[in-house]
Amino acid sequence: MDNAIYTTLTRQSGLMSEMRAVANNIANASTTGYRREGVIFSEFVQALAPGDPSLSMATANVRDTRLDQAPLDETGGTFDLAIEGEGFFMVEGPNGPMLTRAGAFTPSPQGELVTLDGYRLLDAGGAPLFVPAAAQSIAVASDGTMSADGQLLAEIGLWLPRDPNDLRHHDGVRFESPGGADPVSGDARILQGYLEQSNVNPIGEIARMIEIQRAYEQGQAFLEREDERIRGVIQSLAK
Repeated sequence: MDNAIYTTLTRQSGLMSEMRAVANNIANASTTGYRREGVIFSEFVQALAPGDPSLSMATANVRDTRLDQAPLDETGGTFDLAIEGEGFFMVEGPNGPMLTRAGAFTPSPQGELVTLDGYRLLDAGGAPLFVPAAAQSIAVASDGTMSADGQLLAEIGLWLPRDPNDLRHHDGVRFESPGGADPVSGDARILQGYLEQSNVNPIGEIARMIEIQRAYEQGQAFLEREDERIRGVIQSLAK
């Protein structure tokens, strides 16, 4: 196969990956705590025979997660928590700790504070948080300190991945951090009675989708012209 076709095919594959990421962003534009994703294109250059130009291949198999702050919605919910600043809540996932910005929690029948799908919220020491069943009022301070009827219970932990580029997206709003996570040391604060929205800009994503579609159509047109050219050469040689 001609090198130009190989190069175009790798570009088309990368554009398809980017299109899937954009479509997923649009689908989650209203998902609480969702982080926008993109893809990073990288170039591989291979030297050919002496005197021939090098061959360049483009791939797009690295996800880029944007951690920009999203707007906050006031809900008034006792266990609705939002982070203002950098950092993540840590929850106990099926295969170990996971990070999330989705702060809609609720007490389980056992008194543990869990996500809506049952993952336990962890405190600053990595242990599950418990809420007394008889508590009349629960307060969460901006530093994460949680108290029940004025009695200190625990401190909700805020965490940052050691390598932000190593985050692995799971289940829409949760991330694995294979390199580990450290406690936040900046000015981040927790707001009780608020939830953070998605940081997706739907208009920007739709505009990007149109750009990707046009780029893909241009690549497809090039492949069709190359196919016609090669067919013409083969037919001429066969005569």
